[in-house]
Amino acid sequence: MLDSARELIITVLAVLIAISMHELSHGYVSYKLGDPTPKEDGRLSLNPFAHLDIMGTLCLIFFNFGWAKPVKVNPYYYKNHKLGMVLVAIAGPIMNFIIAFLSIMGVGIIIKISDGQLGNISYNIYVFLQYLALINIGLGTFNLIPVPPLDGSKVLGAIIPEDKYFSYMKFEKYGYIALMILLFIGVLDVPLGYVREFIINGMMGLVSFILGM
Repeated sequence: MLDSARELIITVLAVLIAISMHELSHGYVSYKLGDPTPKEDGRLSLNPFAHLDIMGTLCLIFFNFGWAKPVKVNPYYYKNHKLGMVLVAIAGPIMNFIIAFLSIMGVGIIIKISDGQLGNISYNIYVFLQYLALINIGLGTFNLIPVPPLDGSKVLGAIIPEDKYFSYMKFEKYGYIALMILLFIGVLDVPLGYVREFIINGMMGLVSFILGM
């Protein structure tokens, strides 16, 4: 078992990686679609401190679900506004799921080459990769909830009529408050936990198939 201090360090490191890659992906896709805003705001960076939201980070550390500081984008630079917003919105969660899959793949490789006999270093890497997978799946899954300002609300905007979407987005300033309350009282634990376990099990099954385990 890990001691609490080492567990906290591993968790924080996993959170910083997950958040940095999530937000960098949003900014990079928007930038490649012609929007200079993320670059001008310094969001095309791996520096986690450019992306941290205090409450969202704490929620990630303690609940394994949370959010980062949203990247400002200007969809009017995109050739197709709605499609551009969807691509930018899903870029973050997709990156999180890619990192999670690679982490689980790393866990599988460690288990296979060590034949279950983990040394101190390989054990720490093994545990870190487990946390990295868990945090990334939590971040990616949580951000797909269609509650503004989460990524899922941007995807929803491409589906519903613009007038209804703008009315919906008026509640954006209350979104984080509502999400924090739901996390603290545990309402989201069961549905998000179920989705997370489904994704983890699916990734583990695919890794086992690839590695012949």
